Amino acid sequence: MGDDLTTGGKVLPITRWGTPVMHNQTRPVEKFDDELRELVRDMFATMRAAQGVGLAATQVGLDLAVFVFECPDADETVHRGVVCNPVVTLPNRRDRNLDSTEEGCLSYPGSYQILARPDVAVCTGQDADGNPVRVEGTGLLARCLQHETDHLNGMVFADRLSTRARRLLTKQHTELAHLYPDDWPVTPRRSSASED
Repeated sequence: MGDDLTTGGKVLPITRWGTPVMHNQTRPVEKFDDELRELVRDMFATMRAAQGVGLAATQVGLDLAVFVFECPDADETVHRGVVCNPVVTLPNRRDRNLDSTEEGCLSYPGSYQILARPDVAVCTGQDADGNPVRVEGTGLLARCLQHETDHLNGMVFADRLSTRARRLLTKQHTELAHLYPDDWPVTPRRSSASED
């Protein structure tokens, strides 16, 4: 990234599960222009306002294959960047080590369930200028790369859960939904003390 695209954006409302854009395949990024760079800035601002570690374009209502991330790896080193047209490569089954830990989604706020994912992932694609980019992820970063790429393929993490775990996730979300205004994080999360 030539410019610093991690600052200067505006906070956008986060699109929720159930909206069609969240469940359909995205279009590839073909134009690496000022409009894309503005989107990336806005996505960083939105992700930070929501206290997330990754955000896909579908989560701001656009069917475009791009995500941003600011996420620690297994060694707690924070990585940040943008990936357009991402492809995730995972270790083959023999070399694969699954990490079962809680996963959540900014588009289904307040709810978490345990999901096993490979603890290493490599994501290739292009940056906001169209240059090749390769991100090697371990720990939470590996999970983030898989989660965001899933979004761009029309998949939410509940699609990977058992029926029982999905029911628990829905129950959790329903109980906490009133804390998240429709335009969250433009309007901040409500504290439970000020619900009334």
